[in-house]
Amino acid sequence: MSAVYRCEYHFVWVPKYRYHVHMYLSVPPKVAPSEVMKILKGKSAERLREEFSELRKRYWGMHIWARGYFVSTVGIDSEIIKKYVKEQQDNEIRAEQLHIWRDKGD
Repeated sequence: MSAVYRCEYHFVWVPKYRYHVHMYLSVPPKVAPSEVMKILKGKSAERLREEFSELRKRYWGMHIWARGYFVSTVGIDSEIIKKYVKEQQDNEIRAEQLHIWRDKGD
């Protein structure tokens, strides 16, 4: 049986001097939001400095992003949960029926 997940986050962080960045991401449950943020800030700063050399003047000290960030989970409605529960029940019923059918075949 495989796991079903939907871990969605709304990340908000700001560069120094307060221009906002918002990102909506789906992340596997084994990855912590703090790890996602570390990667996002690190790789994006690296990429921005490569592509826009003028940022080196504006953001001296090589720090583009301000400290901290905001993260919130993105909720799902009850209909999605009901659908998942029903699918699980249907799968269990099918598995039970298959098991009974196999037993009768002996």
